[in-house]
Amino acid sequence: MNLNNRAKAIAYMTLMAVSSYYPASASTTAVTTEAANTAIVQQAFEAWKQGQGSVFDLLTEDAQWTVAGYSPVSDTYRSRDSFIAQAVRPITARLATPITPEVKHIVAQADQVMVIWDGVATAKTGQPYENSYAWHLTMADGKITHVNAFLDTWKLVQLME
Repeated sequence: MNLNNRAKAIAYMTLMAVSSYYPASASTTAVTTEAANTAIVQQAFEAWKQGQGSVFDLLTEDAQWTVAGYSPVSDTYRSRDSFIAQAVRPITARLATPITPEVKHIVAQADQVMVIWDGVATAKTGQPYENSYAWHLTMADGKITHVNAFLDTWKLVQLME
């Protein structure tokens, strides 16, 4: 059994042991919600990695996206359309290749999902663009309603210059 499968097996056994201490309906609902949200986010990242979509496809129309920090690219976008137009498109316009995500961890608790991932791409200047991200997602009915994105915003500033 490889390390990844062993870790999943241990996590599953731990989850089952912990959930036995709570009433069946409460723990089943929480486990189901967490498992569903994890799977949805994991599939979106995998589709993005394969060039078949992105996590942004999961955003509700009124999703709020906050890029944390105090750099020139830090901001809060109050709809999917404004986020795509004001953040995603300007970033991708500076890239020769799409950002390829590599998920390190996904942790879910109820409707909250935390994704730790690394992204790599090549800028149109030929320089590599590499960044590490921590996205805190709030989910509702399989969609993302709110995001707090933590990353090295100064690396993003360099890309945008």
